[in-house]
Amino acid sequence: MPARDAEPFPRAVLDALDAAADRPVLEHGARAVAGAEVLDLVARIAAGLRGAGLGPGDGVALLLGVTPEAFAVILAAHAVGARVVGVRPGLPDAQLRHLLGLDIAAVVTDSGVEHPTLAATAPRTLTVDSLCAARADSGALRLAGRPGDVARLIHTSGSTGVPKACAQTYAAMAAGWAARPEGWPPAIRELAPRMERHLVFGTLSSFVMFEYAVMAIAAGGTAVVAERPELPGAIVHHRATSSVVTVPRLAKLVAAQRRDPADLSSLRALMVSGSPLTAARHREALDVLGPVVFHGYGQTETGTISMATPGDPPGSVGVPPAAVDVEVRDGRGAPAPVGVDGELFVRTPAQSSGYWADPEQSADVFADGWVRTRDLGHLDPDGRLHLTGRTRDVVIVNANLHYAGPIERVIAEHPDVAEAYVVAAPDEDTGEAVHAFVVPAAGRSPDPAALRALVADRLGAACAPTRVTAIAEPPLAPSGKPDKRLLSTET
Repeated sequence: MPARDAEPFPRAVLDALDAAADRPVLEHGARAVAGAEVLDLVARIAAGLRGAGLGPGDGVALLLGVTPEAFAVILAAHAVGARVVGVRPGLPDAQLRHLLGLDIAAVVTDSGVEHPTLAATAPRTLTVDSLCAARADSGALRLAGRPGDVARLIHTSGSTGVPKACAQTYAAMAAGWAARPEGWPPAIRELAPRMERHLVFGTLSSFVMFEYAVMAIAAGGTAVVAERPELPGAIVHHRATSSVVTVPRLAKLVAAQRRDPADLSSLRALMVSGSPLTAARHREALDVLGPVVFHGYGQTETGTISMATPGDPPGSVGVPPAAVDVEVRDGRGAPAPVGVDGELFVRTPAQSSGYWADPEQSADVFADGWVRTRDLGHLDPDGRLHLTGRTRDVVIVNANLHYAGPIERVIAEHPDVAEAYVVAAPDEDTGEAVHAFVVPAAGRSPDPAALRALVADRLGAACAPTRVTAIAEPPLAPSGKPDKRLLSTET
């Protein structure tokens, strides 16, 4: 057996649970589950998985809610060395069949769940109750993950394309710092003490939700399950000190606080992720909610790249930590000067090794140890990272390519506009034209002619929206991000 400090993931998480043996680490309704109880669940579930013949390299799909048992199942599946595939609830049958076709040996579900697609396509279904009923193996829990094996497949949101399965190895997961306070970068060291009661919801299949729960536990806090995740109600009900929100959820929370303020005195940190936060929206959130906004930037392929703290200037995503390399490259692949936009290439300790069973896409994104983010941005003289768009989020007007991000930011600067989303619309004269969907500011009614003039003045006539459509809010993908593909169907 390898030395303890050489053991694979999830050793650091198990150590954090052991250090919290006598205190609540998970709260679910009336249940307060201590670290020792979670460790016992992990040991029994791991024994149940091994008893079912599952071990290193086997694909295990998890279709679970947010419970202490679901948390333990994830850790147990990694303990036996499986390749874990999280399945978000509510996926269309076609997507679920796709996931179950990724060389899956078994599916684990909550007890009592009946799903016709699972019954028709899953090779074998195991329930949480049956796994928890297993007898734990004697002695210390044996961790079987092999460094080069794929530990989990994390699917991209697909906000600008088809979701892809990012393959993260056991070595990469062991290099992650969520459960290792000694490895936390400065922004996380500022965030962690604010996570005494960290709100979790939705699905632990989200690697963001899972890893922030792990971080809260490692920081000495409790992961609190919100059965009803609506904000601000969940924060008030659970006296939560922290949570993760997307930009649309943040906008709704800020609007609700302006309209009818709730008692958010317990709140100390909101981690905003999933899409860029404009400087104006960032400032508004800080003004309304106070110094609680942490603006994170990362990708499914890379994990966390950078994070802005409440003290960073609105509009930036903070200074990348020392363990993360960021290069801004121009169109020729050469380093761009400070302050000049280019495409971002990054290296992180826990990045994925490629896309599962997709060598062509992998070769396009993963090269020479770097991940091509397809995001545009720049580093300022203080080393802070600023995001400005996506390389593929474009409108092609008269064969000239125009990025949607800069157009959206100009429109969002207008006082009548709270949010702006730009997509390409077919145009008989120019091939494509700009179609802007705008969320009006409270009590305002944006004038399309004024928005066109603003964009034309700042970016040129080709970028001016030929159509402007007011919407109450953007449609959301299952990940919670704005889904511009659905907007594109309305052009």
